[in-house]
Amino acid sequence: MARRPIYISVIGAGNEAPESALQQAEEVGRLLAAQGAVVVCGGLNGVMEAVSRGAKQAGGRTIGILPGSDHESANEWIDTPIPTGLGHARNTVVVKTGDAVIAIAGAFGTLSEIGHAVADNKTVVGLSTWELSQDGTPDAVIVRADSPASAVELAIAAAKKARDL
Repeated sequence: MARRPIYISVIGAGNEAPESALQQAEEVGRLLAAQGAVVVCGGLNGVMEAVSRGAKQAGGRTIGILPGSDHESANEWIDTPIPTGLGHARNTVVVKTGDAVIAIAGAFGTLSEIGHAVADNKTVVGLSTWELSQDGTPDAVIVRADSPASAVELAIAAAKKARDL
């Protein structure tokens, strides 16, 4: 029996995504697809659309965990839209679905997803995203990447370790 592919959740900025984040996300999507990973995201616009586009252009598979109840609200690059009707609560489902998480830029929705992932002991790889501290001391819960290639390498390695592959 064939093993299931690795699932990597990619979280990040929606409407407010800077162009640099969109470029990084598209490259992350391409590189994940080249590794055979399935891209999981929130299925809408911004980083979610860019990572999905990159993955599809490289022949990969995409899953969009949608906040509303309409399959058609997913961006055009999503293979499998999953409408939840959960609003922001769907952020938990996005990170639960991945074996590891890549965060690119992002606002408070991304921060909530980072929190859910960390609480689940999932590796979060950060690319131009939040930096966290506790009592003024920097917290190393987000593994820093300096490029899309290093983000993908770190996330794939963490996913394989989490799945004992």
